[in-house]
Amino acid sequence: MKLVLVGGYLGAGKSTWLRHQLYAGTFQAPHLIINEAAELAVDDAIFADRYPVTLLSGGCACCDGRDAFLTALRQLCDQRSRAAGPQGRTSLAVLETSGLADPGAIAQALRADPMLAFHLALSETIVLVDAQNGAAQLASEPLGRAQIEAADRLVLTKTDLAAPDDTARLIATLRRLAPGAAITADIRGEATALPDTIDAAPLPLAKDDRAPIQPVQITLPEGLDWAAFAVWLSALLTAHGNDIVRVKGTVQTPAGRLLLQGIRTHVQPPEILPDSDLARDGTIVLIGRNIDAERITRSLARFAAPLL
Repeated sequence: MKLVLVGGYLGAGKSTWLRHQLYAGTFQAPHLIINEAAELAVDDAIFADRYPVTLLSGGCACCDGRDAFLTALRQLCDQRSRAAGPQGRTSLAVLETSGLADPGAIAQALRADPMLAFHLALSETIVLVDAQNGAAQLASEPLGRAQIEAADRLVLTKTDLAAPDDTARLIATLRRLAPGAAITADIRGEATALPDTIDAAPLPLAKDDRAPIQPVQITLPEGLDWAAFAVWLSALLTAHGNDIVRVKGTVQTPAGRLLLQGIRTHVQPPEILPDSDLARDGTIVLIGRNIDAERITRSLARFAAPLL
């Protein structure tokens, strides 16, 4: 069985890219493995109606969630071996990693497992890089560099939101970090051309000694007004600056069930999702540094109290 690993830093656009690739038929009849660092998962609800999905939440596949990840792969290999014919056999698994996962550590864990080393082939490691925020991430996040160094292919996303000269310098840096990796660019899943990089100089990469990034779950009050919540969330992200790297969750509103996603201080336009048995509405995940869950919960409760 082949395994394709899709990685990249928080907010790089892994789920969006994967959805487009599945729609285009890039991955034929895959079994999806969705890894979320937080206990609350969101991305599996996007895929579960159309593809077989194994959800691994509450830890990255490279460290805290490694045992669960390896167990899930062994079960897939066992099911494949027991299948009566070719039609019942899974030939491809696609792992969408947490944004905090190190693909190199995942590959090492696969090689060290005797059963998986025999039955499984890691065919490609694809790492997505956010063209808008990638330079800042590489300058301050050692994990972002480790992800890129492990890649067979790098996919630049959001190039329409970044200046061509900045993107060119980012590409020059990627080529220094992963000289053997192919580099392409996509905008919302559609392939696009790379800018000219002939005269581009790589970015300086400094050491980072800040606190580690961790996921925190926040339960929303029942009956919370969506408009009021949006105002509170915008104020929260502005107050915390770049400490909050990622926001994810699903929220029930008068307009329907909304997928909420944010990257640093930017909240993406909400996307309406179909109702699902996998719904975990009413809880959001904040991923970042120095996040005090109790303090944030009290802040939301005080803000929402007059509106409930």
